[in-house]
Amino acid sequence: MRAILIDDEPLAMEHMEKLLKDIAVVEVIGKYLSPLQGLKAIMHEQPDVVFLDIEMPTISGIELAENIQSTCSNVHVVFVTAYDEYAVKAFELNAVDYVMKPIQRKRLNETIKRLQLFEDTNVEKGESTCTGMICCFQTLRFVWEGDELEAIDVHWRTTKAKELFAYLVHHRREPVGKEVLIDLFWAESEPEKGYAQLYAAIYQIRKTLASIGFDIEIKSREQTYMIDMQQIKVDIDEFERLEEIFNESHPELESVQKLLDLYSGDYLEKESYLWAESERERLRVFWLYFTQKTAEMLIQKKEHTKALLICQRVQALNPYSEEIYFMLMRLYDLLGERHFVEQQYHRLEDMLFEEYGTEPAPEISQWYQNWKGILA
Repeated sequence: MRAILIDDEPLAMEHMEKLLKDIAVVEVIGKYLSPLQGLKAIMHEQPDVVFLDIEMPTISGIELAENIQSTCSNVHVVFVTAYDEYAVKAFELNAVDYVMKPIQRKRLNETIKRLQLFEDTNVEKGESTCTGMICCFQTLRFVWEGDELEAIDVHWRTTKAKELFAYLVHHRREPVGKEVLIDLFWAESEPEKGYAQLYAAIYQIRKTLASIGFDIEIKSREQTYMIDMQQIKVDIDEFERLEEIFNESHPELESVQKLLDLYSGDYLEKESYLWAESERERLRVFWLYFTQKTAEMLIQKKEHTKALLICQRVQALNPYSEEIYFMLMRLYDLLGERHFVEQQYHRLEDMLFEEYGTEPAPEISQWYQNWKGILA
């Protein structure tokens, strides 16, 4: 592990170098009293980690870390300082660790172990042929997508961090104001405490993502956060490709079915986040529409049993759709299931009367009477 040290106190830097030399896995490739010279060396050498003092002349370690992250995003930063007042800001900047002076050997070993964990995660991620995917249908889940979907066990330190991450994924195409997030998640807190809680939650999210090897960035820019999914997929985006497939002259049924199967339940259904309600309803309507179109396509291909199974699932999710009752009646007729045709019609009558005080549409009633006449 290649390291650069930046500190305006020569004695403190020498002490750090001595401790690091005793750790076999670390090689100190540069020491700089000047933060600007240190930044130049970082850009040239591309070390694995920078140990960075916060209190320095000309430019603070916080500002320098922002420059490092914008130009050398793969370089890890460990803050070294005699003051704990910067901890919250350090967490916001996604520092790997925050070490207090005077530095203790045991504490530094913990930092190196944490850095090794980051490196090991990156190696595993680079060797893997799988693609990460975030699933939002039914509940928030993480999976590796290879030949099959492999679920990842994720431990969230707090439910607030989990919900904040879900909210950023929800707004993955736009920046979200920090004040908006504080008003939504920490409205009861004083502004200063609200910011501290937000920064701590962002830090927890970054640690959680790093621990499972998901290369997702949460970028802080001008009082906003924006999530950068990198190569990680979201099941919602995959699911919405249905519209593109149905615009083709001959939609491929296998591709359609694969995307429909992503809908394992309503959007973030188990979490019941109020802010997700409108998207939950939009995606449900989207699924119902394309599921019915798929059933119609299967009927045209005379694959009646497959169409029946799809329509049964639609009815379970949307028991107030008159159209789906009618489609099931016709499918049961095609399959010779007379009893179920009658059952669907009577269930439709009961539903319409109880919910709306109405009767089945004339088209459906006429079809049913004609059907009974044919069987008489």
